[in-house]
Amino acid sequence: MSYIYTYYVAIYVCIPRTTVINYFTHDPMVRRNHLDPKAQALREFGTLNPHPEKVADPLFAQNGFFDARDAMQVKYEMLRRVLVDGEPIASTATAFGFSRPSFYQAQDAFHEGGLQALMPRKRGPRGAHKLNPDVMLFINEARARDASLASSALVAMVRERFGIAVHVRSIERALAREKKTPPLKPDP
Repeated sequence: MSYIYTYYVAIYVCIPRTTVINYFTHDPMVRRNHLDPKAQALREFGTLNPHPEKVADPLFAQNGFFDARDAMQVKYEMLRRVLVDGEPIASTATAFGFSRPSFYQAQDAFHEGGLQALMPRKRGPRGAHKLNPDVMLFINEARARDASLASSALVAMVRERFGIAVHVRSIERALAREKKTPPLKPDP
């Protein structure tokens, strides 16, 4: 992130470039980043290259079809250059703005899932990984025995029975989800 350095009344202030402080009212005024439609679409699909300036390959500088902002296209061309043209991995990865480990990750992903696998994936856990069907069955049975059980009491019961720590809000969200969809069957 680039910064603007401002010297104001003997105070050295470092603020992000996208924010400007009105020193008379002390109100932040946020500047909007105006992206062209292609960059906006790339951002929405999660394929906007965060460092297009690192792509030094001549193909992206000479040809208007190749866009260094498209991370998926950059990865594909990097793989093609090594796998089809036989170029060395280290120099090719550097020319395309990636490290050697990133090249190998892209190569493995491509071999496992094709071009679609080069798209970035959302990070973090996928769904309620602690509240599996067995835990939810236990919670539902406990609520069937005593409908007045609070979520905090259910947290203690789950911790005691399964040895896992679950947040109160996680249980509330899982119960709300179950109202929308039928419960899953527990593992045998």
